[in-house]
Formats: sequence, structure tokens, C-alpha cells
Amino acid sequence: MTDACLYEWVRSPRTRAKDTGGLHALTPQALLGRLYGALATRAQLDPALVDDVILGCVTQHGEQAGNIARSSLLHAGWPDHVPGITVNRYCSSGIDALGLAALKVRGGEAGAVLAGGVEMMSRVPMLADKARVFLDPAFAAECRMLMMGSGADLIATLNGVSREAADAVALASQERAARARDAGYFAPSQVPIETPTGTAAVDECIREGLRAEDLAALPPAFAEAGAAGVDAYQLAANPQLAAIEHIHTAGNSPAMADGAALLLVGDAALGERLGLAPRARIRAACTVAADPLQVLTGCLAATEALLARTGLTVDDVDLFEIHEAFAAVSVVARERLGIPDETLNVNGGVIALGHPMGATGAIMAITLLDELERRGLERGLVAAAGAAGSGSALLIERVTVA
Repeated sequence: MTDACLYEWVRSPRTRAKDTGGLHALTPQALLGRLYGALATRAQLDPALVDDVILGCVTQHGEQAGNIARSSLLHAGWPDHVPGITVNRYCSSGIDALGLAALKVRGGEAGAVLAGGVEMMSRVPMLADKARVFLDPAFAAECRMLMMGSGADLIATLNGVSREAADAVALASQERAARARDAGYFAPSQVPIETPTGTAAVDECIREGLRAEDLAALPPAFAEAGAAGVDAYQLAANPQLAAIEHIHTAGNSPAMADGAALLLVGDAALGERLGLAPRARIRAACTVAADPLQVLTGCLAATEALLARTGLTVDDVDLFEIHEAFAAVSVVARERLGIPDETLNVNGGVIALGHPMGATGAIMAITLLDELERRGLERGLVAAAGAAGSGSALLIERVTVA
């Protein structure tokens, strides 16, 4: 079977999801256009060679509606024959885009695919699509779908995760992200983006000088939803619990952000045509669904399933990028999966760096690839949780040239 090789990758900075954020002045199509150009230049890629473009995007509304993969290609002036498809598996969408690209390449359907994601949360806010399943509590209960923060508090309660442990994850994420940014670890793949108001060149969501006491002073973010009926619903499904512990705050939850990412996935013939050696390959992919009421454990279940499917153990993987889908998830990743702290999210996660939902999985894969290359390591695993218990993971291996 043909290898799904990774030849090049680029991402934008992650900027604040506010009208003062560095990317806000761009439409999602314009942001993607900047990355199409940057990737084509780096890989010396003729756009006419691209067989498909697969992008994750969660809130497909307004400027992000109407199949943004296709509209962004046309906006960028790429050849009319290059198709595009937009996928949504919530916050794992960017990983699923990569997994679908790998399937196309391995199956011989495509020789060159761009995969990634985009989310401009300053222009198209979360829930702007007004999905009934997230806005109508009674209908949400019928579908067994809860908001992410409520699921995170249930995960914390079921696993005995304390507020102190959650805040410690958040503080470590901020410190690691700041250290990686200052050391230039994100620079190899991060493309400065020109906008009508200036140049966006750095990840903006990192909170400088954050202290443990600052985190401890923040109020619970999801207690009000719990009191409005969510707690009762969760407790009815988990009668062993006496109460839901609301430990998640604005400080130990993901930061909303704008951002986009692209990776070039292709077969060996593409590398020969471009004169490029593959830098890595997607060895395996996995998508699962777990308890919908916990909402966010899918990334953990996908990690377990992918390891089992490939016959690997945690010790066989050099680095893990596991979605910081609220701090409790990271605590459980360490404790239940046994992932050592020194191999988990070593350059921070979305709590510090920001979470442009449809792009996050692809950005995490890029962060993993860059760090594997920087350290000269071989194997990494990236996993993200979507809503309703879904989760996806990829096993990535560097291709080393003797």
C-alpha cells in the first residue's frame, strides 16, 4: 500500500478571537489564501498538481458556510479543476481532514492532497450557526449532547480531578507555550500573515506573567449551567455521584482563537516530481466515539484505540499532542493512559495557545512534527476530542534519510 507522506506544512499564528485580534481583518478565505501561497512557494508546488483540498471547519455559517474549502480555492485564484471539501467532526475536524487525505493517498485515489482547517472565531463566533442541539436544553437532552464545559466538569468529578490539579495544567501550558514561542520552536511552520491592519506574526493568546494565585481567583465557568439543569441530568446518568464538581474556569479552559493550517499529503511520486524527500508519514488513523455526556473523552479513547490497533505502548511513542480540551482531560491523559508529563504537550496546548476549532487538530499535528524534527525523534501521536464524545487520532512517523 502506498505511504501517505507529509512533505510540507504551514500555519498561521493563533490570534485572539476579538475584533482587536491580529487576524480579524481578514476573511477566512483570505487567510487560507495566504497559506495556499506560502505552502506552494515552500514546496515549489504547482497548484494544478493538487487532487483535492480537505479542510476542517466547525461553525460553517456566514463567511465559513458554503464549503469554505472550495470557495477559498476560487478566492485564491487556484485552478478551477482543484476540488475542495469541508468536514466537521467538531474540534477534531483538522485531524479528520488529515486522516481522510491519508486514505485518499493510500488508496491511490489522489497523489497530492492539501489537508488542514480554519476557524475565524472573531468573525464567526462559536454557536453562530444556532444549532438547536446546543441551544435548546430539552432537545439537547433528547440527543444526549451537552456543552463542552459541562462535560469537562463531569470528567473531573468522575476522575477525582481537583481544581488545584486543573489549574496546574493550565499554568504549565502557559509556561511551556511562552518558553517555546520565545525559543523560536514555532517559527519553522508559522507564517507571518499580512492583513489590512498590519502583520500577524505571533500566537497572541498566551497570558504573560500568569500566576497560580491568578488562576485560583477565577470563578467556576459552568456552575450556572449546572444549576439550570445540567447537573441533575448528569447525576441521573451517574447515580454513584453525589454532586458535580465545577472546577473549570476561564483560566483552565481552551482560549478561543482565529487560525488556519495546511499540510501537503502525497504519495512517493509527488516527492519525485517536486524533488522533495518526504519528511514524515501518517502511519495510522483512528476515530472513535465515547460517552456523549462526558463530551471530551474521545481524544483519550482514540489514543487508546490507536495504540492497540498498531500494537504500540505509550513507551513506544516519543511525543504526544493530546487536545487540552479543558484541563481535566490532560490530568486523565497522564493518570489513566500513563503518558509521562515530559512527553505530553511539551510546548503547551490550546489552553495557552488558543483553540481555532476546525484548525486545531491540524495545528497540533504541525506542532508535533516540528518538535519531532527539532529533537531528532521518530514517532508521535496527536489526538483531539470533538463534541458528543467523538475523538480522532493520528500516528505520525518521521522519515529519516540514512
